[in-house]
Amino acid sequence: MTYTPPLNDMKFALRYLSGFDNVVKLPAFSEISLDLADAILDEAGKLAADVIAPLNHPSDQQGAVRNQDGSVTTPDGFKQAYQAMGEGGWTAMEGAEAYGGQNMPMVVSAAVNEMWQSASLAFSLCHLLTQGQIFALGKSASEEQKKTYLPPMIEGRWTGTMNLTEPQAGTDLAAIKSRAIKQDDGSYRITGQKIYITYGEHDMAENIIHLVLARTPDAPDGIKGISVFIVPKFLADDDGNFTKPNDLRCLSIEKKLGIKGSPTAVMQYGETDGAVGYLVGQENQGIDIMFGMMNHARLAVGLQGLAISERAYQQAKTYARDRVQGVPLDGKKGDSIVHHPDVLRLLGTMKAEIEAMRALMMIGAAAMDKARHASDAEKPDLEARVGLLIPVIKGWMTERAQQITSDALQI
Repeated sequence: MTYTPPLNDMKFALRYLSGFDNVVKLPAFSEISLDLADAILDEAGKLAADVIAPLNHPSDQQGAVRNQDGSVTTPDGFKQAYQAMGEGGWTAMEGAEAYGGQNMPMVVSAAVNEMWQSASLAFSLCHLLTQGQIFALGKSASEEQKKTYLPPMIEGRWTGTMNLTEPQAGTDLAAIKSRAIKQDDGSYRITGQKIYITYGEHDMAENIIHLVLARTPDAPDGIKGISVFIVPKFLADDDGNFTKPNDLRCLSIEKKLGIKGSPTAVMQYGETDGAVGYLVGQENQGIDIMFGMMNHARLAVGLQGLAISERAYQQAKTYARDRVQGVPLDGKKGDSIVHHPDVLRLLGTMKAEIEAMRALMMIGAAAMDKARHASDAEKPDLEARVGLLIPVIKGWMTERAQQITSDALQI
């Protein structure tokens, strides 16, 4: 099945529903215009339809494969597609200009990300997690850490992960047991196991930067004693090149019902001397730092609901136009089911809800743009609005996606 980016619908929502006019009045986005945004969407649509979407079905059949040495090979075409994203500047959209990014407003990048995720959710999850880490480090890391880790991720040469969950600690982060021991040089040695790590190991980038939640020995109990560490797959060698393997490896990847091209890894840290990690912020601030990026992550998850709904709708509509069902009493050929009233009802309802989802997503992204760049006087009210919108976006859009994709399967 092909994927056709819904560019006209996106441009309508951006122009008339999102609050884009107010976003570009902010000094940070003074050089952004509707014409530029339209051109960005057009070019992103070409990459999504022509390069990424053709990978979707074959990658689910082939899947990601863990090799005996612990490395992971992604499906054919993934590495080249991610390289094309980096070379085209698509991995740099939300990044700060100081570190090589384009400083694009989220109201624009969210629409682009919808196309990536509709084209192939399995492929786009790598970029989604990297964006989340760029956001987290940009907000909480030291200037030295930003200069080291942000430019390669923004360029698309490195990717990022989030390491929260452990075998005994699912949503209960207070039960985390991974340990971090401080060293004389200021680094830490990390030991522990993390599960469900999206793109924890793969062959699409030169380096993988893991953000790992762990406890120091004297940390208080519960979530108040959790710290967050940067743990690169490769460390800097004597010449400053990141070629030195860290003490970490992928033990296995999960067997899943879908998105099989996306490797979901079990990661082991510190089987010998401990994986070298670098503290972000202060000790025992890990939960605050992680929650600081949660609004970005929640918007991304809501966006997945929209993206999958759009792809399911397109496939159902295409099928309904081609599928002939029923034999009339006069013996003539039956009609395609797109003309059957109940199928029309399902398609119409799906389309209406998808349009509402897209509008709400853009409104939420615009609210985040405004809150992020607001004055001190305006910030509390704008952040309160974001605090209201984001849980609705995540909860409602993913819930409706379940029903919309179910209706698409019925068709």
